[in-house]
Amino acid sequence: MDVGMVGRQWLDRHDRIRDALPAVPLVLVAAAATAAGKSSWHEPRWDEVAWTALSCLPLTVRSRRPLAVTLVTLAAGLTLMALEPDFALAPAASLVALYTLATRGSRRTAWTVGLAAGVAVTGVYSATHEGILAGGVSLLRFDFAIAATALGRAVRSRRDHLAEAAARVERAERMQEEEARRRVAEERVRIARDLHDVVAHHITLVNAQAGVAHHLMRAHPDQAYEALAHIKDNSRAALDELRATVGLLRRPDDAPSTRAPIPRLADLDSLVGGFRTSGLSVWVARTGTPSPLPPATELTAYRIVQEALTNTHKHASATRTAVVLHYGAHSLRVTVTDDGRPGSPKGAGTGHGLMGMHERAVAIGGAVTAGPRPEGGFQVVAELPLSLTPAV
Repeated sequence: MDVGMVGRQWLDRHDRIRDALPAVPLVLVAAAATAAGKSSWHEPRWDEVAWTALSCLPLTVRSRRPLAVTLVTLAAGLTLMALEPDFALAPAASLVALYTLATRGSRRTAWTVGLAAGVAVTGVYSATHEGILAGGVSLLRFDFAIAATALGRAVRSRRDHLAEAAARVERAERMQEEEARRRVAEERVRIARDLHDVVAHHITLVNAQAGVAHHLMRAHPDQAYEALAHIKDNSRAALDELRATVGLLRRPDDAPSTRAPIPRLADLDSLVGGFRTSGLSVWVARTGTPSPLPPATELTAYRIVQEALTNTHKHASATRTAVVLHYGAHSLRVTVTDDGRPGSPKGAGTGHGLMGMHERAVAIGGAVTAGPRPEGGFQVVAELPLSLTPAV
């Protein structure tokens, strides 16, 4: 921290001293002006110096009461001009006050008082000196009053501009922080959805295949061994997907690690195969004209199918499920329908799966509807855009 900044901070804490500082050079100049002669120096006229010092006393509160100080100093200066016409320094204190009023008061007040002060000073000077009203020296006094006001308004405008710029910077930083927090919250929700989908899907399959292995262990050990192999495969797939999802939390400068590729619709056969080995019959059909999809749409469609099949296996007591992918002109319709018997769920759900499907679809501009069918079973229908238009 430099000496100038320390000095400014000290003056800000002692505003009376700061306001009185201009009086020091004014008194010194008054003493020098009254001591200067035509050919030599003489003793200053102390009465005029004392009057100048007295007229500067109100400056000690010029920041707190700028209008009152301006009027008082102007009255004192005009009086000194009337009593001592040859005192060239009058009314210097009122010029300081006019500058302060311009920096702290309104524009209308500053210019009104400034013009009135200029006219008054010019009139008093012209009345106490020979010559016409519009003489050069008279107009110079008028110009001093206008210049003090203009300088004060320029400083005020600059301060307002800097304050406005600082406010904009602060507002931009605050908005940036809020945007960062919002993005973090959205990313946290997205990762939570991914973790829910991965864990729910694979744990459901592992649980089902473990039940099959337990049932077949004694009577059909070969089939039980095959079920255990499926458990191993699903466990490894779960670990790979968890590693890929958690890897999203790594920073860019972290050491690279092996990540599983993002699931796509081309991986549906592998997904469906896992459910088939657990005892759920799944039929997949594709209609329309398949076209390239954005990665986000493919991932969303895959996760919706995964969650719908997981819910069917866990809660619907279903034996058959149909997955239909219809490629339309502007959207991909994903329909998952099961034949579960109403009123006989395998277990109670938390509702997070359906909520996750809805959030995923809305995030890319799509929609999901889900509910029981009148003829029995449960159906999930997702409309996903072929070109992304994220919801606001």
